[in-house]
Amino acid sequence: MATDAPPPEAGADTRPAQPSTDAFTAVQQSEEFGELRRAHRSFAFPLTIGFIVWYLLYVLLSNYAGGFMGTKVIGNINVAFVFGLAQFLTTFLIAWFYSRHAAAKLDPKAEAIKSRMEADA
Repeated sequence: MATDAPPPEAGADTRPAQPSTDAFTAVQQSEEFGELRRAHRSFAFPLTIGFIVWYLLYVLLSNYAGGFMGTKVIGNINVAFVFGLAQFLTTFLIAWFYSRHAAAKLDPKAEAIKSRMEADA
């Protein structure tokens, strides 16, 4: 694939300017960055805890409630199989919810911080 752009000059640094360590530290301590962190944590931590509890419930029921988990639902499909499939469904739903949350709440804030840091560099 050919392009019309000339090749970069030998020894020329084409990377964008990087902010200083002090700039990173200042942004990290800013209120705006704190809001971004809180927005992430307020979504990710409860969902993580909820999923771990749901997974441990599945494991504990499989070990200690064999009669319940062996209950037939339809044909040869039992409660354990339905719960096992629900684990996969839950995983995909959490990923989808997080993707929507990140696009709506996290990405705009992160992009604003990134743009400001790149402009100041």
